[in-house]
Amino acid sequence: MTATVTVCRGCCCGTTRKVPGVDHDEQLDTLRDLTAGHARIRVVTDCLGPCERANVFVVQPARAGRAAGARPVWLGGITEPAQIRAIADWVNSGGPGLSEPDPALKARRFPKPANSS
Repeated sequence: MTATVTVCRGCCCGTTRKVPGVDHDEQLDTLRDLTAGHARIRVVTDCLGPCERANVFVVQPARAGRAAGARPVWLGGITEPAQIRAIADWVNSGGPGLSEPDPALKARRFPKPANSS
């Protein structure tokens, strides 16, 4: 089983109103292209909760990562092409529990909000 990257496109994430200057469709297309065969990209239109951290991505470990004790990793402020490439590189090399993310991604991590599912 592969990792899953959940991309919030709720009330704020993925909107130029909240995050101007970002081609949000291109962001998704790039992520899909770079992770083909390595990750499932899941787009949710229900808000994940932490709107002040738009754009929010959740990287869920593959089965082997979960077996190694990994849990989903929440990332906020994902707006730059380099961040998308870093997410792709991470999941392509195994993702949570199997490889370490780029230091720039580590800086974007935050705890799962209490009000999210």
